[in-house]
Amino acid sequence: MVNQKFNEFIHIAKKLNDIGIIPLLMGSVGLEVVTDKSWDAQDLDIHVPGDKRGWEVSPELNIHNWNEIVRIMISMDYRLIDLHEHEFAKDGLFVEFGIIDTLPAFAGVQLEDLDIHQTGGAKYYLLNPEQYLSVYKSSSEDSYRAENNNNKDFEKIYFLTNMIPSNQKSD
Repeated sequence: MVNQKFNEFIHIAKKLNDIGIIPLLMGSVGLEVVTDKSWDAQDLDIHVPGDKRGWEVSPELNIHNWNEIVRIMISMDYRLIDLHEHEFAKDGLFVEFGIIDTLPAFAGVQLEDLDIHQTGGAKYYLLNPEQYLSVYKSSSEDSYRAENNNNKDFEKIYFLTNMIPSNQKSD
């Protein structure tokens, strides 16, 4: 599946690799890569190292190397549109940065269990179906997402549950 958002992620990931960051591709774009199914991704969700306390720390400080990430994104013609959400925009594409270090507490996904992938010279992490299932189950319990995502998480949970062999019932 040719995915323009994924191609842009690879471009960003290469730049992040140049400053020693291996990003994690999250959200629907990452899920599209894992499932080979379109999830009508609205933006790019990229997680990078940061403070595991997440939102408890001010937005200028909770992502490590934030000033360097801003510099990279501006050099790629993105503009910062929301500091609190760490969100950038360019030509109708939105890129949000999150904190990879919050995954263990949020969804029980251990960082040492993440697989490194390489595409087009970029190194990045990508969740496997079981890890995505854990993330979407945790997300579906978040009141903000429940009110704002039109139940998309539940469709993904259903799909992933049926995709994972250990969840399939034998007759």
